[in-house]
Amino acid sequence: MTSNELFCAFSGKKVLVLGDVMIDAYLQGRVNRISPEAPVPIVDIEERYYRLGGAANVALNLQSLSATPILCSVIGNDEKGELFSRLMAEKQMDTTALVRSENRKTTIKYRVIGNRLQMLRIDEEDRHPLDEKETDDYLSTIKKIVDNQEIDAIVFEDYDKGVLTPGVIRLVVGWARERGIIVTVDPKKRNFNHYQGVTLFKPNLKELREGMEVSLTDDSEEGIHQVMKSFAADNAIDLVFTTLSERGVAIYDRRADRFYTQPAYLRKISDVSGAGDTVISVATLCLTAGLDTLRTAQIANLSGGIVCEHSGVVPIPPEQMKQEIEKYSLL
Repeated sequence: MTSNELFCAFSGKKVLVLGDVMIDAYLQGRVNRISPEAPVPIVDIEERYYRLGGAANVALNLQSLSATPILCSVIGNDEKGELFSRLMAEKQMDTTALVRSENRKTTIKYRVIGNRLQMLRIDEEDRHPLDEKETDDYLSTIKKIVDNQEIDAIVFEDYDKGVLTPGVIRLVVGWARERGIIVTVDPKKRNFNHYQGVTLFKPNLKELREGMEVSLTDDSEEGIHQVMKSFAADNAIDLVFTTLSERGVAIYDRRADRFYTQPAYLRKISDVSGAGDTVISVATLCLTAGLDTLRTAQIANLSGGIVCEHSGVVPIPPEQMKQEIEKYSLL
């Protein structure tokens, strides 16, 4: 298989993306003076721009890779919600699976950048779990999609903002298993132990430590292997895929009882924002295309490194990904 053939296999795959969405806002300018009111820099704003973040960035990555994402989340019935919908429309993405709530804010993260350095981040959000009505509306929307469309995979993109609850997770995983749908997870701590029976579970090393409540003080390969193996067995998960930052990735395949590591590719890192979104997107599509465990890990690892070369939260550039797959002979 060539990289072009892989992208052909990705093309048309329908992936339901569930979880927390947000707007990434960037206020960019220059710093030339200190405020007389407090010992803080004054940023003279020259540019502001907005990008889709969280689960929406997963959807953008899937779209960039020629798949068809269906983004299903809960946003506020507010001004930021309108902005979020406009940003999706600009990317020619379907907004019909977005559930509006009168009781939630649409999450927005403001990053203040002065002289090309991030100086401050301001988050405007609600983090409480969905209430009963919001949960019913959300589950009803998801059920209609899985009942009426041929879904190849479901991605849970969990940012701990309250959209994904244990009840939502349990029901959706059950529906997916009944239909033989691949389920992948990018977790956070609150729901870490509620994803029993999924296909692939992708924490980073910090999330693995916190979720398993282990120290992993030496972070040895053997120690990581044993923790991943234990977690996979306890939760009936096929693949546990842990990102290790500059050390690359590790993946444990419970079905074959095999453990693999893949070192990171040498990069000039610009910004790590959104790399996890890219990794889960690529890993999901590799599974839908029938790639084996090792190749899935290698290509997902490569993709995460590629987006770290770009500033801000951006989807994977497909042509660069194709070129590097060929360069490193990953197929």
